[in-house]
Amino acid sequence: MEHLQAHRTFFAELITSSAGSAASHPRLAAAFASTLRENFVGPGPWKVFAGGGYVETPTDDPAFLYQDVVVAISTERKINNGQPILHAICLAALHVKEGESVVHVGAGTGYYTAILAKLTGPTGSVVAYEIEPDLAERAGKNLLGLPTVTVRYASGSQGALPECDVIYVSAGASYPLDIWLDALRVGGRLLFPLTSADGPGEMPGVGAMLLIKRAAVDRYEARFICGAAFIPCVGARDDQTAAKLSAAFKRGGSGNVKSLRRNSPPDETCWCSGNGWWLSTA
Repeated sequence: MEHLQAHRTFFAELITSSAGSAASHPRLAAAFASTLRENFVGPGPWKVFAGGGYVETPTDDPAFLYQDVVVAISTERKINNGQPILHAICLAALHVKEGESVVHVGAGTGYYTAILAKLTGPTGSVVAYEIEPDLAERAGKNLLGLPTVTVRYASGSQGALPECDVIYVSAGASYPLDIWLDALRVGGRLLFPLTSADGPGEMPGVGAMLLIKRAAVDRYEARFICGAAFIPCVGARDDQTAAKLSAAFKRGGSGNVKSLRRNSPPDETCWCSGNGWWLSTA
């Protein structure tokens, strides 16, 4: 057990340092180090995503999980436990504080939900949404030891969400949903993969992680954090907008995005627009 904990600690320090967050977010490294990944990915040996396919670990030694690898949850559905360094970058950008309320959309089996719960602490709360029934059931069992977490077998893209400080979406959307933006308190942050059309074959849609902060009731700051590829978020996809995003990403300039505008006509600062929203470089 000491040997395995050494792997966890090194893994946590490695991915948070690589994400540039170890010094500024020591609580994030502690959350990764204390969360047992093997409890969330099923029994080994495990299938690791690489080069468009899966490679199986030689044994069921959990040490294989404490690397920056994408581990399959369901190979048939192309559902994976996401890449740790990507989530470390994202969680550092969200800067989740103790006592905050978080909504996690696309919780899978709950691994990153557990890390969110450790960041919010005993006075915070996490509501996790998972639309796949078997994964929601597994997440509920996996997270039983965290009393501040509520798992809902439901879509996080339909109906009203609880008012919150942070929304973290782990599935690709082609636009920011009104219910996400409306649920944010002033000062609240939304981070989700803004992805274009699906890649070739069964590859997920590619795009980038978009961080939106509700700076005032009617004002939203926005910036892209890093590139990303995710399976689609059911209920948050639109083919026409996805095609516009593909063109925008190919055109470039995403690093110049500074704000999200709602329910106003786009002007010359528009980077990309959809139904009732647009991203501005101003």
